[in-house]
Amino acid sequence: MQNTSVYNVLKYSLIAFPLAFAGIPIYLHAPDYYSANLGLEIEIIGFSLLFLRIFDAFLDPLIGFISDRYFSFRDKIIYLGSFLLISGFWMIFHPVTANIITWFCLSVFVCTLGFSILSINLQAFGGLWDIPRDKVTKVIATRESIGLMGLLISAVTPTALYLLYGEESFHVFSIFLLLIMIITLICFSSWYKSSEIKKPKKILKKGVFKIILKNKNVKLFYTSYLLSAFAASIPATLIIFYVRDYLLAESFLGYFLVVYFASGAISMPLWRFLSNRYTCHQAWLFSMVLAITSFIWAYFIQPQDITGFFIICLFSGMSVGANLALPSSIIAEYIYENNHEEYAASYYSINNFLSKFSLAIAAGTALPILGFMEYQPGTPRVDNLFPITYAVIPCLIQAIAIIFIFRLIKLKKI
Repeated sequence: MQNTSVYNVLKYSLIAFPLAFAGIPIYLHAPDYYSANLGLEIEIIGFSLLFLRIFDAFLDPLIGFISDRYFSFRDKIIYLGSFLLISGFWMIFHPVTANIITWFCLSVFVCTLGFSILSINLQAFGGLWDIPRDKVTKVIATRESIGLMGLLISAVTPTALYLLYGEESFHVFSIFLLLIMIITLICFSSWYKSSEIKKPKKILKKGVFKIILKNKNVKLFYTSYLLSAFAASIPATLIIFYVRDYLLAESFLGYFLVVYFASGAISMPLWRFLSNRYTCHQAWLFSMVLAITSFIWAYFIQPQDITGFFIICLFSGMSVGANLALPSSIIAEYIYENNHEEYAASYYSINNFLSKFSLAIAAGTALPILGFMEYQPGTPRVDNLFPITYAVIPCLIQAIAIIFIFRLIKLKKI
């Protein structure tokens, strides 16, 4: 019997903590660092990040295919991804100023490539670990909770370090990430050597994604996931503008994010209980309903209603915890049911692609809508523009996602 003690699950999951550092520091702190300290135009940074995000998203299926093709080296692939993530992160905050935009793009590419390699294969290990099926959600929920904690720490640490070290803060931050990554890799290596990983029954061939998407249930799942991810990506893209220029509460932005992500981490046991009590699909449906019923109130609250928005962050944050843990568990079920161990990384690469693609599309649609409506960043806008784009549109998209997941649940019962 495989060891699924808390200690062993943690050894597998801890690497999700430094993995989370490739998020907020890159997409929030790095643009400010390069524009404020190095004089790079914010427009150039924005277009560069948009291009890199889309390119990164389309690389994910290739990473999944290669990882599955060379499954016997999957632990080495984890180490490669970790090295690239650390190297890229170090490059970002230790720039060579001779050709700054080229350096910025190369650094972000290396870091996000490492992130993709590491995250896809870490998720694949979660689906391939030979443990009782009722323990899979526990493992994935633990991993995603640790990832959310990493996200929280990565969001607040740069500010705290700046107060202590000034301009050297990101140098110290990079060293901190390096040390954490080494420690968690040692833990992961210990877990890997003592755990039984399911081996593919046949060698991977061409047409991988055609085989995966041939299953109607899988297609419905990914459709629902894309819509749900797109619905979540619009507020993620607009939250700074909504809080600053509609809610008029810019100084509370960090606290809102802390409550939101902390709620997601704390709620993981709830979703694990519901997935065991019902099914992962049904628990995910419950989380979508919670997302709509809690987030729609962002349309009704008035400027400077700080307490009201804290409550919205608290309850909508619970649904984000489910959205991180439950889709991964559902994919693990599909891998098991279809005997698709040889396609594990490819399954998760589709998930990652849809998540990244939805972020890019959200930025490419929501921001132009604001521009078309003559919104100027930094200028208060207290009409219905933000309540509609930030709250109503995402809730409508989430409602469509609910229709698809409800249809999927009915098909599974037949």
